[in-house]
Amino acid sequence: MPWSTPFEDPIVLPDGRQLLTLKDAADYITKLSKKESDLPEWQTAIEVLMLVSRGGPTMLARIGVMKALNRHVERVFNPGR
Repeated sequence: MPWSTPFEDPIVLPDGRQLLTLKDAADYITKLSKKESDLPEWQTAIEVLMLVSRGGPTMLARIGVMKALNRHVERVFNPGR
């Protein structure tokens, strides 16, 4: 699968920029500091991105990057919804 393959939905970064393709995500990750990119969440995102580039569904890479980006967000169950 080419690196120019787009995600089904863009990944919105905290600063408002968007990752539109597999290459955008790879470029973003390669610009992270070594300390940041060595975190388990980013290592998983890198692995999934490489697997997807070999023919997997792009949604898996999107999920991996989103989980790494949102690793500090506490998910709270809202029973009122």
